[in-house]
Amino acid sequence: MNTTGILSGVRVLDLTNVLSGPFATAHLALMGAEVIKIENPAGGDLARKLGCVPEYNRNLMGTSFLAQNANKKSMTLNLKAAEGKSIFLRLVKGADVVVENFRPDVMKRLGLSYDVLSGINPRLVYCAISGFGQTGPDALKPAYDQIIQGLSGEMAINGDERLNPLRAGFPVCDTVGGLNAAFAVMAALYHRERTGEGQSIDVALLDSIMPLMGWVVANLMIGAQEPVLMGNDNFTAAPSGVFRTADGYINIAANKQEQWESVADVLGVPDLKSDPRFSEREARKKNRKALTALLEEKLIKKETGAWVDALNAHDVPAGAILPLAAAVGQPQVAHRNAFGTAAVPGIGELRLFNLSAKFSKTPGVVTAPPPRLGEHTCEVLASIGCNEEEIARLGKSGVV
Repeated sequence: MNTTGILSGVRVLDLTNVLSGPFATAHLALMGAEVIKIENPAGGDLARKLGCVPEYNRNLMGTSFLAQNANKKSMTLNLKAAEGKSIFLRLVKGADVVVENFRPDVMKRLGLSYDVLSGINPRLVYCAISGFGQTGPDALKPAYDQIIQGLSGEMAINGDERLNPLRAGFPVCDTVGGLNAAFAVMAALYHRERTGEGQSIDVALLDSIMPLMGWVVANLMIGAQEPVLMGNDNFTAAPSGVFRTADGYINIAANKQEQWESVADVLGVPDLKSDPRFSEREARKKNRKALTALLEEKLIKKETGAWVDALNAHDVPAGAILPLAAAVGQPQVAHRNAFGTAAVPGIGELRLFNLSAKFSKTPGVVTAPPPRLGEHTCEVLASIGCNEEEIARLGKSGVV
């Protein structure tokens, strides 16, 4: 546990699986909470078997699991067994937070709903994450990230006339749902500090992704403008998007009038500033394709790096489009301490995400590797008064 973390002393019971829930509790763990990952004895979190290294998957330490479970403890517990439920309820008495991402009816069927748990611990913050929320006509439908990407409209606004619909290249709905849940848990803990009251939180992936599309949704709902498929172009301005260079591509975002004028000067086409097709923002947007062709005639004469330096020197946002390996290895990422390191037994030293928010007094960094399945079972059971004989009996009976 990170004893300097802002959540030091907070105990979280983590019943989550795969991505949205573990991503939420990863943030709590990096902020110093004691996150106890409660897993099914028969294999644990499904993410333990997911990833690109088959050997790690067989050992229940898949890359998908390693990515978001640093700083956590793991205990196994069969919540379907009567004694497993009893142990969980004993844990709840001393817990601050419970996070789960089951379907909405699962915890009720187990007899472990918020109403039951809050009756034992009224200060408990209980966060339920699901695809559609705990109520509503779609609440009980199964959902993965890609299903929510489609139903939210996110896939419909991606791509261009050649490729649409198009999903995001990573599970954007799961991850933003996890961020939303972590934010909500922090807010609920703050409320509890002021009032002494716990409460339940209902986080839906479908709800969570909607605000991320705020500008596009606002154009539709307020301005009655349907989304236009623009691929790598930015609908708010021109020139703003991806352009060809001598050795590849460059991102240019000239969203202000003075930035557009600097682009024209740097590229050696100052006459375009007074061209009626391009002199004002709305005119440039209407004549985007013609403008792109004229700019690329100049851009393809030099390499991306040279153009980035020249444009940045004139306060124009511009950047290379990096492969992922180059992106995670760039000096700015290292300077920002985006990754910590942890030695994982049987695997070696890994680079894992630190907390992206930089706290001046309570930094959130990796302090412990992702746990082996059940690695902390005995420790956690001992913390609620179980002796060695009882722990051994629970193991033999399959409860843990």
